[in-house]
Amino acid sequence: MSRSQDLVALLRGLQIVLEATVKTQEQCFQRLWANSSIREIVLQNREMSSKCLNKFLQDPSKKLSGVSDNLKEAAERGSVVLEGIRQLTASSVKLEPRNVTKDLGNVDIASLTLKELEHYLAQNKNRSPEARFEVFRRDEVVPTPVAPTSVAEDEKNVQEWMTFIAKQDTGAEKPAEEARVTSNVPQLSAVAKQRKVPATRIGRMMSFGGLFAGVGLGTIGELTKGALGLGGTLNVKEAVFNPANADRIVDTLCRVRGAALKIGQILSIQDTSMVNPQLAKAFERVRQAADYMPDWQVEKVLKSELGSDWRGKLTHFDMKPFAAASIGQVHRGVLTDGTEVAIKIQYPGVAASIKSDIDNLVGLLKVWDVFPPGIFIDNIVKVAKRELVWEVDYLREAEYTEKYAEMVAHFPQYRVPRVIRDLTTQSILTTELVPGVPLDQCFDLDESHRTIIGRGVMNLCMQELFVMQCMQTDPNWSNFLYDTSSRQLMLIDFGSTRFYTKDFIDNYLKVTVAASRKDRDTVLRISREMGFLTGYESKAMENAHVDAVMILGEVFSCDGEFDFGRQDTTKRIVDLVPTMVAHRLCPPPDEIYSIHRKLSGVFLLCSRLRVKFACQPMFREIVKNYNFG
Repeated sequence: MSRSQDLVALLRGLQIVLEATVKTQEQCFQRLWANSSIREIVLQNREMSSKCLNKFLQDPSKKLSGVSDNLKEAAERGSVVLEGIRQLTASSVKLEPRNVTKDLGNVDIASLTLKELEHYLAQNKNRSPEARFEVFRRDEVVPTPVAPTSVAEDEKNVQEWMTFIAKQDTGAEKPAEEARVTSNVPQLSAVAKQRKVPATRIGRMMSFGGLFAGVGLGTIGELTKGALGLGGTLNVKEAVFNPANADRIVDTLCRVRGAALKIGQILSIQDTSMVNPQLAKAFERVRQAADYMPDWQVEKVLKSELGSDWRGKLTHFDMKPFAAASIGQVHRGVLTDGTEVAIKIQYPGVAASIKSDIDNLVGLLKVWDVFPPGIFIDNIVKVAKRELVWEVDYLREAEYTEKYAEMVAHFPQYRVPRVIRDLTTQSILTTELVPGVPLDQCFDLDESHRTIIGRGVMNLCMQELFVMQCMQTDPNWSNFLYDTSSRQLMLIDFGSTRFYTKDFIDNYLKVTVAASRKDRDTVLRISREMGFLTGYESKAMENAHVDAVMILGEVFSCDGEFDFGRQDTTKRIVDLVPTMVAHRLCPPPDEIYSIHRKLSGVFLLCSRLRVKFACQPMFREIVKNYNFG
């Protein structure tokens, strides 16, 4: 009797699991369809088709261009979904050898079937590893494999191949000048790897197509395991950001780089009360990632931007970069006059794909309801797109670098590198190479150095905002270098630099002064004038907003040293976030996104440095010399 009851219970349990799985899949696909751009295209075409048909009947000579353009985009996006599913299944099931174009910069050895590798080695067994590498690197079609050679020959060929690849990765047996490293400058992460940047719109869309498919199936699998009691979860948001999906997100963003990676880096420094903790953890890995272009792609960009004789302008050029970020990577070089330079090379395709990259990433996150409505993600995206257009314009960055150098020239603690105009274009920026290491490598320095860094960054931020009214708004700690020997801060990245209007800064300073004086009424009044509040918010929202401003004002009202390492400012503001998210009626002014991003980064840096110093004297000096109106 007990066995039959156990059997019935087991069958009932399986029925519940299947019903839950089907329901979850239905909800998943409903969300995907509701947020899909294909749905928008279908609805647009349904309305457009009747209009175009009437036009066509009136004038048959006119082409139905609107429909064809939309159908073309629908076909492209459809192919992206299919490619994503194909990539997902191909990772676990290897089919028959295929005739595909191979490019070593884009496909690593692990992506080949064993037969394809055996065939390639058999066909080229009499060639040197270097020659095989050159052949394989080009767009070569891999034919149907032939019978393999002897086991001994295969083992020898595989060993020879792996040895050569190891040399490519480690830089072994390269000329001494190629391996030269300038001391006290940033170094590329030890986990960095060489991967081709997809430069075409379709190639980048396919990467996101694979991510969509992988995250969806990974989420369903995690929910199913949770229902079966096999270690998964029944919480959808937890299932979305399981370790496997986090790996997929990190890998895709590091591969495509560009605007999507930039958004990931920005989200990595947001508080976990605003962004899912698992997502923030994944994006923290994105911030630290540093994949870089293969040599042939670097050469291609340099030739197209500087001409085929670009090497004649240098006596030395390191093919491996010493830094890699979301928009480009940086190489060492030496000019003919002996000047050491940093050459920043933009990844191909990122400038043209800003809108689509951000839409793809944010679209994925919206499907899974990652963002609470109160943070107005659409407004954040709008501002991010505009600022990223600035960042990919290296001629604009060169101009702002020179302007910024003039504005801080009277501060001996700051140094801005000189721009080398002869080697600067829309996609390449060359400056003198300055010494120093990124600030996130300075947390273990002695207290005197840490205090210099914290005080210097805070003072610079206030000078930017209230004196220069021109701010470098990217808080990435790699944009600042510290040189222990000269005790100077090196300011090296001005792609996101912008000016603010005098009226806006006047009001922002008035709010800050009021907060430092604990004047709540003035904070509330000016906040409404600036557009932070509409005037129709609930009392809870008004109090939460004013409380947050007052907490931030404590940095400038504190008599004596402010202890950033032991402050509870962050925790108290976090406690106010749920109220502000739930009751906010309007997004803040566009200028606030960049300012608060920078201020948050500076405050977090000082906290991580565990420093304490007096901010009030610096602030009072600025207010004393400020001219309103």
